[in-house]
Amino acid sequence: MLKSDKTTLVESIQKLFEDSGSYFVTDYQGLNVADITQLRKDLRENDVRFLIAKNTLFQLAAKGAGKENLDEHFVGPTAVAFTSADPSVAAKILYDSYKDKELPRIKVFSVDDDIFGAEELKRLASLPSREILLSMLVAAVESPLTSLVGSLDAVMRELVGTIDALAESRKEAG
Repeated sequence: MLKSDKTTLVESIQKLFEDSGSYFVTDYQGLNVADITQLRKDLRENDVRFLIAKNTLFQLAAKGAGKENLDEHFVGPTAVAFTSADPSVAAKILYDSYKDKELPRIKVFSVDDDIFGAEELKRLASLPSREILLSMLVAAVESPLTSLVGSLDAVMRELVGTIDALAESRKEAG
């Protein structure tokens, strides 16, 4: 690979580190071509970029992006999954692949510039997706409001019923 090609590749990887809200550093050793192809397909369908490159290129790109604390993880066969979308989706795909084949092994991952170890992946993968969390939040906010509206409606119906009954009784008496 020419030096200019390496420079271009480092710049594109650096841009991925800078633009991605989350990334997962993995060890893909042991995955065959079919497994990697399926994993890449699953990730790509969910807007996750899975990139395999030399460790020195990853190190240079990470340093250029201000992620110096990753050097120790760029050892052995390394691939990085980058996503700017919901990180739990990428975590679910990687975790499901790991459960099936015990590959790829997660070395470390980052969500919003916080670094987590591989043991935290299961917790992230078990989170509901962003859309489900938002719908749960809407339901939690809507429920008390619906109860309040129902209560106010019942009070108003009772008040109107009482006024009607009072008006009827006065009409009959007078």
